[in-house]
Amino acid sequence: MKWIWDASEFVRKIRSQMRFGERSRAPLRVLRLELPPEIPECEWLARASDPWDVDLPSAARDENQTFQALRDALTVREFLFASLPQIRCATFRVYRQTTAQSHELIITGKVSREDRPPPRISSLVMQAKLCGLRFNLSDGAFEGVSTEAGG
Repeated sequence: MKWIWDASEFVRKIRSQMRFGERSRAPLRVLRLELPPEIPECEWLARASDPWDVDLPSAARDENQTFQALRDALTVREFLFASLPQIRCATFRVYRQTTAQSHELIITGKVSREDRPPPRISSLVMQAKLCGLRFNLSDGAFEGVSTEAGG
């Protein structure tokens, strides 16, 4: 019963504390959540750029989307390990909406409780990489991630 309570705590944290992002007012949309006791899997849709960013140059919009997606991934990781203390690692997949019916994988990886960036690392990109996340950036924007490379 404790496992169910802990898992529901994780879901509550995501729903309540991630309703809005720092750079986007869009809610985080979880696509799939599987919480077996061994290696949980969590997939979500990266937040779209904020409607107020429409007048920004595309490079600034891309930078905001990148920042928000990486910040969200690190926050979901933190919530998962705080809510489920028995979990040692988990698999994450983050997609972006490309068309009404299509998603593109932009972040993937296996995060571990032990893989924590040192507090002195201020780069969000480096923090995410040190936590086990894989992604490709080009001029501050995400490129698609190959699904064959495993996560």
